[in-house]
Amino acid sequence: MSDWLMAGIWRHILRLPPGIARKKVGQLGKRARAEVGALSSEHRAVHHFVVRELPRFGKPMPPEFIAEGLDLPLVTVASILSELEAKKAFLFRNEDGAVVWAYPVTAEPTPHRIRFRSGETLYAA
Repeated sequence: MSDWLMAGIWRHILRLPPGIARKKVGQLGKRARAEVGALSSEHRAVHHFVVRELPRFGKPMPPEFIAEGLDLPLVTVASILSELEAKKAFLFRNEDGAVVWAYPVTAEPTPHRIRFRSGETLYAA
């Protein structure tokens, strides 16, 4: 059973045979590596900063806080946040433009909790 991939489609869980599962996981891995590889060092810095600081910040993080923390112009941070959000894989902002989640953490309640060695707790995205 451990070689089977479980895929959720609407309300149904399907078991994919090992051969199909390995192929699908490989395809997803290639796509993820290509997307991450296409990010600039500033894009990575913004994402890593948000993931690192969101547990301490404990609420949606405004772009101004990120810009100040990374010593980057606000307009640069705003542009990077828009690009990362457009990929729908790295982060999501609320209507005020503050970052609510940056994979794998979120400031909004979910059924999943993360506890860090440093003592911070946060919800998992």
